Amino acid sequence: MTVKNASALAIHGGTPARSRVDSNLAPGGQAINEEEEQAVLDVLRAKRLFRFSGREDGESKADRFERAFASSVGAAHALAVTSGTAALICGLQGIGVGPGDEVVLPAYTWMASATAVLAVGGIPVIAEIDESLTLDPVDVERNISPHTKAIMPVHMRGAPARMDAILEVADRHGLRVIEDCAQGNGASFQGRRLGSIGDVGCFSLQFSKIITTGEGGMVTTSDRQIWQRAFMFHDVAAWNRLELPDVEVLWGANFRMAEMPAAIGLVQLGRLQGVVAAARARKELLLAGISSTAADKGVTFRDLPDPEGDSAISLTMFLETPAKAQAVAHALNAENISAAVLYRPDRRDIHVYAHWLPVLTKRAWTDAGGPWRWAGRDVAYSPDMCPRSLAILARSVVLNVDPSMTNSDVEESVDGVTKVLDALA
Repeated sequence: MTVKNASALAIHGGTPARSRVDSNLAPGGQAINEEEEQAVLDVLRAKRLFRFSGREDGESKADRFERAFASSVGAAHALAVTSGTAALICGLQGIGVGPGDEVVLPAYTWMASATAVLAVGGIPVIAEIDESLTLDPVDVERNISPHTKAIMPVHMRGAPARMDAILEVADRHGLRVIEDCAQGNGASFQGRRLGSIGDVGCFSLQFSKIITTGEGGMVTTSDRQIWQRAFMFHDVAAWNRLELPDVEVLWGANFRMAEMPAAIGLVQLGRLQGVVAAARARKELLLAGISSTAADKGVTFRDLPDPEGDSAISLTMFLETPAKAQAVAHALNAENISAAVLYRPDRRDIHVYAHWLPVLTKRAWTDAGGPWRWAGRDVAYSPDMCPRSLAILARSVVLNVDPSMTNSDVEESVDGVTKVLDALA
């Protein structure tokens, strides 16, 4: 690979290393073409927008999407829902989390991981992450109490959490494991696809995810009882469709996926393997091009629990200090290389627990109560309760790895990163 490495940084008036900026669309959004258009037209022309209408015409798109998704993940069951948050809520109902139950989750995740726990009356317990940017199993164990019901590892930025250690902790304490796979679709751990390792997996298909239906989600499990409970909760009338004894029937809400997003999802799911393969190839080239300079400057990379299972949609570097991380990210963006620091105290980002204002302040929807009051015990949060996580995130610079990058884009990115690290790291 030829690296030009022109000396002048773009922030100092030099020519940006990248001749074109990255797309602001996630891989699934970029890939939308005539196939998704045709899939939607097919649904409209059939006038079957609701999965449970037109049964006489055969299997619905949502039915097909569920079967294909379950097969892709390697789970016995899948349930198509309206969002990743809905998937988490249904998954939590599936494993029986309820009022007062504690769920241990990471300090770095989209706030919906915590609010889904609140939605079923549970208590989110915030634990530290480590250099994998996922749950630290040691801190998980430190946070287990007699009230703990489940552990929620979140596979952030496309890479798996330390599932072997997390499962070992869960087994010793008799806890359920609910995987938040919102950002990890297509990734795996030790040969098993994410979403098939814990008791239940929850995926997002929102527009910023690896594949997308615009909005949408999926619940996966190989436990039929968990699937039945999630199924009943996702559809207020679902118990009419299950052959269950009356004593097992539960009330539900409405998180059903419609036919048009399911039709789009079927097309997008067919692209997933190719998207991940393309991202892995480009990340490998990027790492090969910048690793030597990074080592010379004392820059390290994210610790991946299973490098082979990484979906490779991002590349994270650790700088020596938060100030250096901010300077490097600013300079990379000027080079037309999309980069961001994962935590800044002065910039609200609800991927970081310190910015979860309604959670940290224990705000309830009414004066009459809320999960913390129902728990009947003191639950304390503070913005500085996970100092190690904040320190890691403040030094982290993340680069998006766009699977659609050309070889020239990759070469220019290597040039820009090495130029910036040489000057500022």
